[in-house]
Amino acid sequence: MSGPTPNEARVIPLRPRPLRPRSGQPQPTRPEPLRPESARPEPVRPDAVRRPEAAREPLWRDLVGDVLRRERLAQERTLKDVADTARISVPYLSEVERGRKEASSEVLAAAAGALDLTLGDLLSLAHRELTRVTSATPVHRGRGPGGSPYGGLCLAA
Repeated sequence: MSGPTPNEARVIPLRPRPLRPRSGQPQPTRPEPLRPESARPEPVRPDAVRRPEAAREPLWRDLVGDVLRRERLAQERTLKDVADTARISVPYLSEVERGRKEASSEVLAAAAGALDLTLGDLLSLAHRELTRVTSATPVHRGRGPGGSPYGGLCLAA
């Protein structure tokens, strides 16, 4: 039998050790170490550069979620009641209302139907909300009212 083994691990370097420069020689530059994905800076979006934070338009999912929640509360109904009627899970409907999920047209139609609204009603209410929010922070990029090059025309599918 052999003697007791030392309690040491063998270390295999992943990068070669830097060479120590001799005196009088310039030091070699080392490449920047790789950072994990979470530590990398976020790329700058082009629209974030052009417009200040206060002038950003809201996301569609936030507008639709606000309309659904406002209509549900106006009818004094619970999330469970509306979700059961629409055949949607309660957590999913809650996330849609909070703007955390981008709901499909089928889900939006079901949620609107559970609130006795058509999909057109839901889109119209969301459009009004968008107009209200964006008129409070004017961003004039186009020719029509509110900066729209389409003169206030709204198309809904």
